[in-house]
Amino acid sequence: MTLREFVRRLDRRGLLLRVKKGVSTRYEIASLIRRAGERPILFERVRGSSFPVVSNVCASRELVALALGVKPGELLRTLLRAIERPGEPERIKARGYRELPPDLGLLPILLHYPFDGGRYLTGGVVVARDPELGINLSFHRMMVVGRNEVVIRILPRHLHTFLERGLREFAVCVGCAPHVLLSAATSLELGRSELGMAAALAPTRVVEVGGHLVPEAEVVMIMELTGEEREEGPFLDLTGTPDLVRKQRVARLKGLFAKEGALYHAILPAGPEHRVLMGMPREPTIFREVNKVCECLGVHLTPGGCCWLHAVVSIRKRRPDDGIRAIEASFRGHPSLKHVWVVDEDIDPTDPRQVEWAMATRFQGDRGMVVKRERGSSLDPSADPETAMTTKVGFDLTIPSDRPRSLFLRPLEVRGRT
Repeated sequence: MTLREFVRRLDRRGLLLRVKKGVSTRYEIASLIRRAGERPILFERVRGSSFPVVSNVCASRELVALALGVKPGELLRTLLRAIERPGEPERIKARGYRELPPDLGLLPILLHYPFDGGRYLTGGVVVARDPELGINLSFHRMMVVGRNEVVIRILPRHLHTFLERGLREFAVCVGCAPHVLLSAATSLELGRSELGMAAALAPTRVVEVGGHLVPEAEVVMIMELTGEEREEGPFLDLTGTPDLVRKQRVARLKGLFAKEGALYHAILPAGPEHRVLMGMPREPTIFREVNKVCECLGVHLTPGGCCWLHAVVSIRKRRPDDGIRAIEASFRGHPSLKHVWVVDEDIDPTDPRQVEWAMATRFQGDRGMVVKRERGSSLDPSADPETAMTTKVGFDLTIPSDRPRSLFLRPLEVRGRT
């Protein structure tokens, strides 16, 4: 299912909010996306651009489940299977693309907030290829600094490695299918392509556009690094706080291709779609690591932790130190994680009242807590701004093994109420 096909499905089900009046890319569209909450929204007439804008297509777990054809409760296992058993994308001939002048002004790139450093391209998936490591998909925000230039935020991860190995030209796809977006947001091992994960989630087509093999998308841009650096930011990030201004690489637009009637996908910074796409794909990576040391039953990245910094992990405890093992494994599975709570199987990890109850009745700080100082997330404003060093804390809320289990159970408890 392409993005366009999914938008049509949302419309048929009455889930799509259509805005028919002319709207501005300067604050107005961002404001209306924010007001829509988790509801998908389509702006049919955008002043100054021929491209409609769509947003919030993956703004909730229910929407993602609809896109993948599963129930919300099956998402973790579905993503996990796709990571562990990748598929093979189908290569087809590119059809329906037309080449446009390499001018970013043709696209309805949004100015989201008054404090932003500039207009930001937020929904673009970078497609990079290395002769030995293969194809990598990843998200990187891009601030427009000229008619055909952007400053791109690149962390020391896979794309950075590709660049260190000599990569200079890459593609940026805007308007990818939901399963491709999820795969691009997942951190796989270096050398494993996210396209394989996408193909395991749903049939995935790749096409050659502008000399680059890319997943089918509404808009494809070909960019090359200029060798220059410029200041990038401020940008409202996942935490709802402005990220730091830093010197970042400049990329120049070489080619611009769009399908007839192409939709431009915009992700609202710090909005629900941003959090779902960033956070949910980290749950299976935590699950995989925890499951190596004990039986993991579930992982939930919490909304209050920005779907990034906080997680609750459910395990079936068999050994006294399984809770501590799970804490350590969780930090390995998601290095940006700051706080993690490990609970028994009778606690619903998605229910904050149950988690707090477990902390109140099963936890002792002098034996159930792991505190470590190490590199965390650059998105955390309380971390060291230069090194991202932070204090990580894990809480073992499982029933103590040296006490009768019956003392910690709720015989009259109705599940979901504490």
